[in-house]
This record gives sequence, structure tokens and C-alpha cells, in this order.
Amino acid sequence: MLVDSFLEYLRVERNYSPDTLLSYGNDLRQFEAYFANVDAELTWQTMDVDVVRQWVMTLMDDDYTATSVNRKLSALRSFYRFLLLRGLVTKNPMLKMVGPKKKKPLPVFVKEQDMDRLLDETPDEGDFESVRDHLILETFYLTGMRQAELIGLDDKDVDFSASVIKVTGKRNKQRLIPFGEELRHDVEAYIQLRNEAVPVRDSDALFVRTDGRRLYPGLVYNLVKRSLSEVVTLKKRSPHVLRHTFATSMLNHDVNLEVVKELLGHASLKTTEIYTHTSFEELKQIYKQAHPRA
Repeated sequence: MLVDSFLEYLRVERNYSPDTLLSYGNDLRQFEAYFANVDAELTWQTMDVDVVRQWVMTLMDDDYTATSVNRKLSALRSFYRFLLLRGLVTKNPMLKMVGPKKKKPLPVFVKEQDMDRLLDETPDEGDFESVRDHLILETFYLTGMRQAELIGLDDKDVDFSASVIKVTGKRNKQRLIPFGEELRHDVEAYIQLRNEAVPVRDSDALFVRTDGRRLYPGLVYNLVKRSLSEVVTLKKRSPHVLRHTFATSMLNHDVNLEVVKELLGHASLKTTEIYTHTSFEELKQIYKQAHPRA
């Protein structure tokens, strides 16, 4: 009866759609069936938050997603607000109820062999854009910097004597990223070609367009997406995927998590820790494929 009264209220006074009414009704009756099975003497009026928590645990064990569970809890919260306003209950068990957190999607990354295939392709040495685009891919993969950080690089930010790149990240926070001989050689070759191909430039930008202006996000995004499309079928093929790839590769080669945090410019170690889950997922996949009893 109480559920029916609530649904009628939503239909008449709140003008809820038939689909929403059906969803609310199903969720409330599902919970009603659950608590009746737990204790035949339980009612909506005598409900306790612990029973709701037990129901949530049951739902999660039955592989309901956090989104689905939170939708059901939302229906319960609305229902109890209605009951309180109508004076049909004296307490709201939902006040202290917190729903499950949604799982953050694991970062997408490119496998090392696919990156090797991409970077082993030699660009046309006389073609400025070909050399520039190849170096952009290489820089993303070997440094893990963000798209905006790469676009913002100036010539002075590359210290060849110390083999470090000074990157200005979020909130203008600066950090130093070391680089090896391969990147050093390719940056030097690029700068030489750039100075010949684009002698007139309107800024000190390291990476420029053919007209001498600094790169813009859309150009970088499209060249990365186009290049990654040649070696992978991932749904996401953005510059940030190369950042994820850098982090995952570092952790797979036993680099300390704190070091990876500093290289990525993360403010919190919690942000970096998600890459450990990525590495573990890859490890599980390899185990399943390789182990005869898996």
C-alpha cells in the first residue's frame, strides 16, 4: 500500500515518466521482498539501516554494479522522504546510508611491442612535419608528460648538458624529467631541421607548426590518434593514453611508485596507484594465457 501511494504521488504530483515509475516500483518491491525474507516482522516503519546495508552487500555479491545499487538506494531515499512528509514513519533509516563507490575505469595503455613498432618506423628525415610528429610520439612515451605540458615546452626547457626537460604542469608547478641518448639525438636532429625548415617563428616554442606558431591541442590530439590507429585498435587513442603507457611501462620494469609519481607530476600517490592495478591486470592476463592450469 505504501509503495503504491508513493508511486501515485510521483505520477500525479511530480509528473514522473512511466519508465521512472516502473523502475522505482521494481526497486522498492525488490527491497520489500528482501526484508520480508530476512524477518517477517520487519516493516517500512521499523526498518533499520543495517538491513539496508545487508541488502546492498547482497546486491554487490550478485554482481550488481555500483551505479545500479546507488539507483536503488536513491529510490529508497525518495520513498522515505515521502513517508516522513506524510507522517507515515517517525525515522529515516537512509540518513546514514552511504552507497558503494563507482569503480574508476583502469587507464588504457599501449603494449610495449606496439609502441616499439610505432617508434621503430623511421620518419622521412627531410620532411619537417614527419620528423616533428615522430618526435612528439617519442616524447610522450619516454617522458609521460601531459599534452598541455608538451605544447608549452620552449627550447630553453631542454637542458642537454644535464639531460633533463623542465616541465610546467598543473597550477604552474614545475618538475624535471630526465631523458636518455635516444631522445637527445632525436631532439637535436629535430631542432636542426626545424631551424632550416621554419626559420621564422613567433615564439620560443620547441614544437611548432609550419608557419612558425606554437602547436594547438587539436593538432596534437589528431596526430596521436592517427598514429596509434596504425598499431592498435583501442577505443581511446589520445595523448593521455601515451602518458598511461609511460607510467605502466615504468611500473612493469620495477620503478618505485614514488618515483613514477614525481615523474608524472601527481600531487597525490593515490592518483599514481591506479597504474599498479593496470599492471596487475596485465599480469593476470599473462598468467591466464601462459599457465597450463589457469
